[in-house]
Amino acid sequence: MAVLALDSLGTARAATPRVAAPDAIPLTRVDAGARGTVRFENVSKTFRSASGEVFALDDVSLDVSSGAIFGIIGRSGAGKSTLLRTVNRLEQPTSGRVLVDGEPIAALGIDGLVDLRRRIGMIFQHFNLLSAKTVRQNVALPLTVAGVGKAEIARRVEEVLRLVSLAGKAETYPSRLSGGQKQRIGIARALVSDPEILLCDEATSALDPETTLSILSLLRDINWRLGLTIILITHEMSVIREICTDVVVLEAGRIAESGPVWRVFGMPEHPATRALLAPLTRDLPEDLAGRLTPYPTPGRKAVLRITYSGRTPPDLSALVAAAGGPVQLLQAGIERIQGHAIGHLLIAAGPEAEARLRAIGETVAGIGYVAADD
Repeated sequence: MAVLALDSLGTARAATPRVAAPDAIPLTRVDAGARGTVRFENVSKTFRSASGEVFALDDVSLDVSSGAIFGIIGRSGAGKSTLLRTVNRLEQPTSGRVLVDGEPIAALGIDGLVDLRRRIGMIFQHFNLLSAKTVRQNVALPLTVAGVGKAEIARRVEEVLRLVSLAGKAETYPSRLSGGQKQRIGIARALVSDPEILLCDEATSALDPETTLSILSLLRDINWRLGLTIILITHEMSVIREICTDVVVLEAGRIAESGPVWRVFGMPEHPATRALLAPLTRDLPEDLAGRLTPYPTPGRKAVLRITYSGRTPPDLSALVAAAGGPVQLLQAGIERIQGHAIGHLLIAAGPEAEARLRAIGETVAGIGYVAADD
């Protein structure tokens, strides 16, 4: 039976079922313990260019807890990729430090750095597959380079291919696969070394919306089954909403705001966050905007926007009772994020409704007035 959910625009969409594929291996959820923690302490990164110094990161401090799905979002040039690449030391901070499992990684020698990168998998926007190698050979590559024995490689490759539902494609070449299947190969290759952290660099940006949802569902399932910490960067708030537990918003290399996804979505404080959320927020309907007037006149109703960002969903009967008269629902966009009701209701009610609704604790903003028969 199909399950429908309201998205942030109030539009019904099919909820992504979390059902393992028939050939998925029966893994059990792992207690991540202390594995997979990341701490950024006053991290700054400066690049030199012909025009002078460029500050990619500026005094970034935050913690990623073990087993979290942590999102890093920002507009182009905000510093997302630079911050992500400091975790496996593909980028070295100019100042500050990065700690993985409580250990500062800046002073690691060659052997320590090799070990660190085996503990940190990474998937990319453009898959980075070798076209002349089969799926099996692409996935096995990190283990082959590490000198792992053939029997162990075969066992681990089979495990991860079953996990990403590609066991039947082991001898296929990448050119014969879809974009979503190629990304699943990239995920399998990142998992084959049994990492504790998975870095996702715009992993869904090259995919269509339906495939994006399937990949995000797979990542969520991997996090749940393996206790893996996932850190992903994206410029799409819809990706953050779909999968992340926590998020940091970067703007010009600095933290604009951070926190649980429900709070950042429900109560955005920084203009950069509100700008990123704008595509998910439905504007005032054009036909209604054309009929609005800014002043109350006899026979007109107040148009009110009621905002929700807490655990309690809208109680429509209480809303009508508190408004003191008829209430017309003009538009709705409420969704559940981490157990919180997030979104807006747009209603038309009597001129006294705004004050009455404020009195019972509703977060209300007056938009204007429309004729009673509109």
